[in-house]
Amino acid sequence: MSAFRRNQSSPNPQHAPDYLLLTSVIVLCVIGLIAVYSSSYALGAAQFKDANYFVKRQGISLVLGLIAMVFFMKFDYHLLMRLSPLIMLFSLVGLAAVLVPGIGHSANGAQRWVDLGPLPPLQPSEFAKLAVLIYLSAWLAAKGELLQDFSLGVLPFVGMVGLVGALIMLEPDMGTALMVAAITGTLFFVAGARLFHVLALGASGLVCLLLLIATGGYRMERIASFTSAEADPSGVGFHTLQLLVAFGSGGFGGLGLGVSRQKFFYVPGSHTDGILAIIGEELGFIGVTMLMMLFLVLLVRGWRIVRDADDQFGSLLAVGSLAWIAFQLLINVGGVTRIIPLTGIPLPLISFGGSALILTLSAIGVLLSVSRYTHTAPAAVESGASRRVPLAHGRTPSPAGGAR
Repeated sequence: MSAFRRNQSSPNPQHAPDYLLLTSVIVLCVIGLIAVYSSSYALGAAQFKDANYFVKRQGISLVLGLIAMVFFMKFDYHLLMRLSPLIMLFSLVGLAAVLVPGIGHSANGAQRWVDLGPLPPLQPSEFAKLAVLIYLSAWLAAKGELLQDFSLGVLPFVGMVGLVGALIMLEPDMGTALMVAAITGTLFFVAGARLFHVLALGASGLVCLLLLIATGGYRMERIASFTSAEADPSGVGFHTLQLLVAFGSGGFGGLGLGVSRQKFFYVPGSHTDGILAIIGEELGFIGVTMLMMLFLVLLVRGWRIVRDADDQFGSLLAVGSLAWIAFQLLINVGGVTRIIPLTGIPLPLISFGGSALILTLSAIGVLLSVSRYTHTAPAAVESGASRRVPLAHGRTPSPAGGAR
């Protein structure tokens, strides 16, 4: 009898969370708080007459995010399957409400926030990422083999993701819409969809992305800043070039914490999507490498949770949480280093942004919940008993519980 079967007598086992993953998350949050202060005090003093303006708001968001992470970590993730329709409905209401005049708050040409008075503004599109993750994990796990059917699997999936993406694009927020597409596409593939359907959806999404870029003026400017920044260094290329100047100025060891020069109004968004460039300037190659190693620890430990999950719903929740962090990390680093065009997507757990920080920590809480409520049987593993691995696409169980 497998370890999974032997543990069915204890339907909701609770054990310690993955402390290594939890430690890496907390260290990243502390680094982020320091980086937000260092990169934003000049801007805060100039705009709000308060050098601590941004770090205080980030601190409040961090406390709320840690509370949310602990809540979800202690919450049995199996119950999220029952709550998923209600969570999704609440998210859709929030996405619609932000577009209503008098409720939605506008800034920099976009209407993405709901003003909460003294608290940091709420960004419903960030909550939508978590809602879609939970809802589609439950929906895909329940579909089973029907997922491979075009009319019963693919079309409903496209309809749900398309509705959320359309509401987000009305704000407009192409970066978040891309993230939702990346997370849901990963879930669709891992859940067992046909490869042809996955590739067809990917190609369709790419065509839609190109059309959006061609019809949006500011989106074309971002492409121009990527391909020909040097042709207009004081115009469309200013952001891209200043990020590279900041990132490269740190050299191997950095200029020193707090000594950045580019944060003094040279790098737009120095405390948001450009914060990695300021970290590179102040802490150099060594500091950025250590930061990436912390993210690597988070992702590797997270993959262990995916591998060991008891059921497909748990593994999909864990995969979606990891995809969320990994895609944001890759897109932000790629934009700062000019590997890909800038998108405005923040560096997870590091960049300033209340809603993003709270919801990212919430997703990590869900990941830790999957870890805490996974059945474990060391004796069975040591004796060579096999475990069921819930991932799709031909993976077969190994004695240690991994997929090969």
